[in-house]
Amino acid sequence: MAHVVDFDKVSTAGLESSPVADALAGLRANEARYFKNKYGHVFTVEPAGDAPETVEWVHRILREERGLVFGSPALETTAFQVENIRMAYVFYESGLSVNVMYTVDDGGKRAVGFKLSDGMEVPAELGAFKFARQKSKLAGTIRGSYFVIKNEY
Repeated sequence: MAHVVDFDKVSTAGLESSPVADALAGLRANEARYFKNKYGHVFTVEPAGDAPETVEWVHRILREERGLVFGSPALETTAFQVENIRMAYVFYESGLSVNVMYTVDDGGKRAVGFKLSDGMEVPAELGAFKFARQKSKLAGTIRGSYFVIKNEY
C-alpha cells in the first residue's frame, strides 16, 4: 500500500525493521521535503515488494556500473519523474538510501546517490566511496556520496 511521506510529522511506517528506523524515517522525510519545495512533488513510497521493477532498475544500474550488490533488504521504494528527470529511490533496512537521478534528455546528468542514515556504519560495499556530511533537522547528520552513470538504462 503506497503512502505519502509526511515531513511535518515524521513516521517510521514501513521502516520499523531497521535498526536505525527513526533516522531512516527522517532521511526519507528530508527527501520528501526537498521534492515538495523544489518541484511541488508529493513524495509517495510503497513497499519494495510491491514495486519490483523499480528495485530491479536501481539494482541493475548498481551492478552494471560498479558491481555493487547490497546484502540489506530493500524496504521501500518510489519512482517518479519531475520535469525531465526520472527519479528512483530505494530505502534499505540497514539505513541506506539509494537514489537514481536519470535525465531523460540525451547528454543530461545521470547519477546514483547514496545517503547513510545517522547512526549506521558505512556498508562494506561502499568502502571505496568518500562521504560528505550534511546536517538536517529531520534526519540529523546525513552522509552522502554519488557516482556518475556512464551507460544507458
